Amino acid sequence: MVPELPPLPALTRAEGEFIDAYLEVVDLLGRINPSRGTHTYSALRAAQALVGRARALSEALTLMHIRGESEVHAGTLSEALRVLDGERRADRVTLPRRPVS
Repeated sequence: MVPELPPLPALTRAEGEFIDAYLEVVDLLGRINPSRGTHTYSALRAAQALVGRARALSEALTLMHIRGESEVHAGTLSEALRVLDGERRADRVTLPRRPVS
């Protein structure tokens, strides 16, 4: 049985697009990370896709700014990232931990 996830906090449409695009960029950076990857082709494909996802991230932030959403509500957005498994996904962007000797 799959555990029930906590609900996402209330987000504006632009905030939702911001979070989605941010996580897609994080996922791509994780695939590009030379300390975690195994094939150049998958890293190349991720790097090529990164351009489009970065554009989507920029567009989401631009929309927020145009709509007068001038502040990023870090607490709310952090909770949304946690619900969407952002911690595990962002961990792939970092260097793997060295084994403790």
